[in-house]
Amino acid sequence: MKKVPMTVAGAASLKAELHRLKTVDRPHIIQAIADARSNGDLTENADYEAARERQGFIEGRIIEIEGKLAAAQVIDPTTLHPEGRVVFGATVEVEDVDSGERKTYIIVGDDEADIRTGKISVHSPVSRALIGKSEGDHAEVHAPAGVRVYEVVSVRYE
Repeated sequence: MKKVPMTVAGAASLKAELHRLKTVDRPHIIQAIADARSNGDLTENADYEAARERQGFIEGRIIEIEGKLAAAQVIDPTTLHPEGRVVFGATVEVEDVDSGERKTYIIVGDDEADIRTGKISVHSPVSRALIGKSEGDHAEVHAPAGVRVYEVVSVRYE
């Protein structure tokens, strides 16, 4: 099985969601199905159909999360001793050399990526350009919009 990199926070988030699905959502939907069954004819029972559909979603999500956790290679950047270098899980502040605009990114696994919160995939062009760099280094990012040059301002491991 191919291992997929994941941060400690990402694994904890998936474990919390899995726990909620199994201990809260699953029992709730089982009760909703039982209640809908007690209403009589199931062929025209919208509550029953909705509950069964929700159950399918919950069971599918449980299987998906269990698969992700089984394939996860949880990486804690503080244990890697990267000595100021950008590695998976690092929080990196960069400055666009042309515009002077500063951005902060956290390099995470594909499933954790969310650009709105500054989390970028380890496989993104920006991450690939930054990995291995240190403070003060320049990284050329080849993106669809063209080449951008960023200076690494700071690297933290949280």
